[in-house]
Amino acid sequence: MADPAFWNAQERARGVVQEVKTLKGWVDPYDKLTGRITSAVELADLLAVEPDAEMEEEVAREAASIREDSAAFQLRTLLQGRDDFRDAQVEISAGAGGTEAQDWAQMLMRMYTRWAERKGFTVDIIDLSEGEEAGIKGAVLEIKGEYAFGFLRPETGVHRLVRISPFDSQARRHTSFASVFIYPVVNEEINIEIRDEDLRIDVYRASGAGGQHVNKTSSAVRITHIPTGIVCASQAERSQFKNKATAMKQLKNKLYQREADKLAAVKAALDATKQDVSFGSQIRSYVFQPYTMVNDHRTETKITDVHKVMDGAIDPFIEAYLKQSGAPPEPA
Repeated sequence: MADPAFWNAQERARGVVQEVKTLKGWVDPYDKLTGRITSAVELADLLAVEPDAEMEEEVAREAASIREDSAAFQLRTLLQGRDDFRDAQVEISAGAGGTEAQDWAQMLMRMYTRWAERKGFTVDIIDLSEGEEAGIKGAVLEIKGEYAFGFLRPETGVHRLVRISPFDSQARRHTSFASVFIYPVVNEEINIEIRDEDLRIDVYRASGAGGQHVNKTSSAVRITHIPTGIVCASQAERSQFKNKATAMKQLKNKLYQREADKLAAVKAALDATKQDVSFGSQIRSYVFQPYTMVNDHRTETKITDVHKVMDGAIDPFIEAYLKQSGAPPEPA
């Protein structure tokens, strides 16, 4: 068996490599941006002496591009939480209200998927529980991209929908709720102890729209962490082994976040503006009738084009929240 000192040294080395990579990710974009600004200023000085209409248009385009990239870089400076650089796990759950709430949960799943596509991120469906008539009871997505967790962490909370229900024959207006939780995807080198005796593992037949293996083999896996009561499931793969590995990864993510939340609990309690996630304290309302409006109740950011928002255009809400609250508190 290897000397524990060897593994400790390996762990420290990985930490140094990650720190260097993180710092490089800040320095390189900054250097490129300042270089572009210097070049643009030099061209502007040259044009003051020797005017050139074509070059003036080029400088104007570059100036507009620099302003846009500077704003993006400035926003990124707010992503300095301990886990902001990580990929994100998005857990969506329908609230009370049956089919209407389940349809709303599916709409939110599409919204986050479209947002990720706009960012050039990738999306994997880790788990999906379909509704009886329409929509979904819940889903777990893994969104992979640079600072995915940092951008998405403001989305944790209860999301409220107001619309005329397409499932109501009398065309009445309904209010529905769905909760969204965002977890950082924990890298394998982070040590979170999960003992075999603390796990209950159940296998069952996958459910879904169809396929040769659906309802024929017990490939789906559900893992219950007995000390905490956390339950994770996966049925995306045909292989029971792969589904177990995916469910274990989910569990590791949740246990990591649970420990991080414990460390931050004291400071979080002092944050008077932070609301508990419950179905009586929605963070955002999406109104389709009698008018169209999406209103973030934390920042009072309002957008009237609700359909654009549902197509993934949620950046204004994310930016407003990050500018208002900044990075999450670090553990004491």
